Amino acid sequence: MKGFRYLKNVVTLTLRQEDCVGCNKCQEVCPHQVFEIRERKAHIVDLHACLECGACATNCPVAAISVDAGVGCAIGLINEWLQERKAGGFGGGFLS
Repeated sequence: MKGFRYLKNVVTLTLRQEDCVGCNKCQEVCPHQVFEIRERKAHIVDLHACLECGACATNCPVAAISVDAGVGCAIGLINEWLQERKAGGFGGGFLS
């Protein structure tokens, strides 16, 4: 899903680095490479790539991550699809 973006400045993802234990679970489960582990702590490296699936928060053993899971998934994908249709990227689909 490379290239898909959420709506800017509305992502609910937050990370409390002081609580992070550097287990790497967030990086392992994130389908959009939002996280990177540096110096034994998670860092958000691409906030607006987050589609709020909730996998990171669900798998964080110390609850250092919070996100309103499900808020952005559908709207982010539909938005991208509509933008590509406007630009003539690809046709078809359920709204043809």
